[in-house]
Amino acid sequence: MPADRFADVPAGPRLCYRVEGPEDGPTLLLIAGLGLDLTSWPQRLVDGFTGHGFRVIRFDNRDAGRSSRIATPSPGRLRQLLARPRPGAYDLGDLAADTIELLDHLGVGRAHLAGMSMGGMIAQTVAARHPGRVATLTSIFSTTGNPRVGRPARSTILRLAKGPARTAEESAERHLSLLSHIGSKTFPPDEALERAWATAVWERSGGVNPGVPRQISAIQSSGDRTAELRRITAPTLVVHGDADLMVHPSGGRATAQAVPGARHVEITGMRHHLAPGVLDRLVELTTELAHTAETPKTRTGGTR
Repeated sequence: MPADRFADVPAGPRLCYRVEGPEDGPTLLLIAGLGLDLTSWPQRLVDGFTGHGFRVIRFDNRDAGRSSRIATPSPGRLRQLLARPRPGAYDLGDLAADTIELLDHLGVGRAHLAGMSMGGMIAQTVAARHPGRVATLTSIFSTTGNPRVGRPARSTILRLAKGPARTAEESAERHLSLLSHIGSKTFPPDEALERAWATAVWERSGGVNPGVPRQISAIQSSGDRTAELRRITAPTLVVHGDADLMVHPSGGRATAQAVPGARHVEITGMRHHLAPGVLDRLVELTTELAHTAETPKTRTGGTR
């Protein structure tokens, strides 16, 4: 297993990351979703990318995994329900700045980006604000911030309204319960693997994570980003499931419509989970995008 490494970035947070794959391969940066750590990208997926020659970097966003917790009060449930972030709350732009500063720390001038859910929003923001740093963009079951699209199902909102788990066992049970709702019968999860993963995340992250409400606030603070997405110039792939109960498929469609020239792939039966049955397809699609976008510069290491 690759070692956790740490980078103290100028914006303040200490970011935890891992690097795998050939040192001279094009860099693929994977950005995790809401409350998730870098291990939420399955090892089989990472191995698929490194097998195609990518140098894969995964990292914990601020307020997740082993990266810094931000010393500001979390918004209460009422603020979250009313989408009224606390004054001074960080937003997706700050999370995008963390991403750029991690690339700077690693000496990576240009990278392929792939993000899921909130990670897709961060990747979109990086691509819009730092076009020279992004070789390609893959946005996975994400959305634009437009409140009329990508909304979670009411049944999902009710499940997310519960307070945080207090033990590793409770956290694992909560994860499996939510997964039984937002996961797919077409692409079922490996329950034993998911239980082991949830338990390991609890231990790796040090138990209760108070940062999730702040990440929710970051999304809410950023509002509708549709106009910003129109500035993206990187070749873009938007992947979504047609049965997603966490981010409605309209979010993926709106993202693809906003980004000029984006390719939209809607996978029948896929929901809001990187299930074993979709991993090979995601590797294929992302690799194909990178190869299609190659130039002589990137073939000689320009994405490093």
